[in-house]
Amino acid sequence: MAYARKVFDQIPDPPNIALWNAMFKGYAQNESYREVLVLFSNMKGLDVMPNCFTFPIVLKSCGKINAYVEGQEVQCVAIKGGFRANPFVGTTLIDMYAGGGAVIQAYKVFGEMVERNVVAWTSMISGYILCCNMVSARHLFDLAPERDVVLWNTMVSGYIELGDMVAARKLFDEMPNRDVMSWNTVLNGYANNGDVEACERLFEEMPERNIFSWNGLIGGYARNGKFFEVMETFKRMLIEGNVLPNDATLVIALSACSRLGALDLGKWVHAYAESNGYKGNLYIENALIDMYAKCGIIENAVDVFKSMGRKDLITWNTIINGIAMHGHGSDALNLFCEMKNAGETPDGITFIGILCACTHMGLVEDGFSYFQSMVDDYSIVPQIEHYGCMVDLFARAGLLDRAIEFVRKMPMEADAVIWAALLGACRIYKNIKLAEVALDQLIKLEPKNPSNFVMLSNIYGDLGRWKDVARLKVAMRDTGLRKLPGCSLIEVNNSVVEFYSLDERHSEREEIYGALRGLTKSLRSFEYLPDLMELEQGG
Repeated sequence: MAYARKVFDQIPDPPNIALWNAMFKGYAQNESYREVLVLFSNMKGLDVMPNCFTFPIVLKSCGKINAYVEGQEVQCVAIKGGFRANPFVGTTLIDMYAGGGAVIQAYKVFGEMVERNVVAWTSMISGYILCCNMVSARHLFDLAPERDVVLWNTMVSGYIELGDMVAARKLFDEMPNRDVMSWNTVLNGYANNGDVEACERLFEEMPERNIFSWNGLIGGYARNGKFFEVMETFKRMLIEGNVLPNDATLVIALSACSRLGALDLGKWVHAYAESNGYKGNLYIENALIDMYAKCGIIENAVDVFKSMGRKDLITWNTIINGIAMHGHGSDALNLFCEMKNAGETPDGITFIGILCACTHMGLVEDGFSYFQSMVDDYSIVPQIEHYGCMVDLFARAGLLDRAIEFVRKMPMEADAVIWAALLGACRIYKNIKLAEVALDQLIKLEPKNPSNFVMLSNIYGDLGRWKDVARLKVAMRDTGLRKLPGCSLIEVNNSVVEFYSLDERHSEREEIYGALRGLTKSLRSFEYLPDLMELEQGG
């Protein structure tokens, strides 16, 4: 745009309106909305008359930067120029006012329009939906003389945004001509409102599916924590072959691999992405760093990071947090320095990784210094996660008194994660008094979590206080709660298999327990004796 502006300013004769409009459009496409308004002011000063293509661009720019006073001035210019009845100008005015919450002013413009086409009706109805006024939106919808598929989809989307899937589905079923976008709208509605079963049923009913249909179902599974289903649907998509995955699909699949620890499948997605034109895609590369880090192959994550031509804040945050999570604190801190040298400004997520790195290295004072820098140098308001990192930093270093003092000075109440960190540190440093305080708080916050009783029971057991162990077991039994058994996920034959401790339901339990007995026998031959009391208490 800088070059375009230089050429524009050097035109010897006054530019015609087409050239002005080209400049307005260029600035708007580059999101330089303030420059659009400045240039429009310059144009008025030269007495150049705008046309019907000028006003929509300028009014839309006013809406983008909430410049509603300037928008009213532009409206006055449009009226004086004889564009009051122009449907393009009127529709853009409706969008601008409705976007700013001035729905009454938007309706006034709508009422003054001589020629109200379906686009104008859609804009006005969208304005009411934006202001959560579904009654007025539906009233206008019922009055609309013409309804195209966009208007129908807009109304259905309005119900979905308010969480009323019953009304959305009823209106969807009444649609005379439903395109794939209509089906996708309802599909995403079910997914976003947590009704995965309805989402699945609708997907199977669809007469036609495109990439957004598949991403809607796969993304719905991911948002609702059904990562096994994400992988199965992704495989089905590849097998059917009618629609190929795009970068959004691959990012969701990699996210599921991260959550399931499905390293082999994640590597396959990596190879698929590179061989199908997605090498260098920022979103996929960020997801790959996350996947490799969470699957335990931090070296691969670093290799992806180093090979990237372009990095954004998410890239830096992902690698710093991944390396810190693996205990490579000094490397994480070095990357933080590289990040700042590269001109990237850290955010709250960055500092979670930095504080985590300090925790792994036992750098108490450095961690506290970074915490202060976050507030003083970057004006970041600490969240509960940052306070949790600091409490964990003090607690792991054995500074339990300083940790509890920090908790008392926090501007918000400590959550279960913070008290659990303190309880875990109490076991290491044999602090029964603080452990009992932490358990009392955890019972208030998580009355149905038996793991907290188990943790304190382990502390009593370490100190040989068996009466207290028995007392806690009775208390846990009286709650009627049972600790969830340990769960493991492993990859076998390109699938992720889930099984539980003492699992009798698995179809191959005989083979599994046979292998386990063989491993136990081998361990004993090396004189390894497991801590059975610990295993029993830990679940």
